[in-house]
Amino acid sequence: MGKIVKFEYDNQELHKIAVDIRMEVFVDEQKVPAGIELEFEEDCTHFLIYYRRKAVGTARYRIVDDVIKFERFAFLKVARGKGLGRDIMRYMLNDVRPLKKRIMLNSQEYAVNFYKQAGFIICGSKFMEGGIPHYPMEYEAPDIMEKALGLAVCRR
Repeated sequence: MGKIVKFEYDNQELHKIAVDIRMEVFVDEQKVPAGIELEFEEDCTHFLIYYRRKAVGTARYRIVDDVIKFERFAFLKVARGKGLGRDIMRYMLNDVRPLKKRIMLNSQEYAVNFYKQAGFIICGSKFMEGGIPHYPMEYEAPDIMEKALGLAVCRR
């Protein structure tokens, strides 16, 4: 497992590293407009994951009313396929568990299976964002006890 660091927007050093990773992945590789990448930064809790002492991946979440939105999962090419996405997802799910709110995300079409393996299900129709097909997904708590506690159960 890579080392994971949680931080807030006001940590400008770590925030710059996270934004640089996202710019490389989303703007340079996927040609997403740069302005989209900087939306809601101040409202988010951010994460970096390190591999061999180098920051190679990032993600964030923000709370919008009664929903936690997982966003901006991005990994440098050298970090892909090493299980780091699973690691940061597990860390984030554990981090938000005490909040007992629904957890949602918008998955790029190619990444839907990754999120399904993490316990998310598609809960809406395909849509375009930044020129890329996405699906809305919601965390379906895999455990009856979690459901009893009111953690994210998809409303179909």
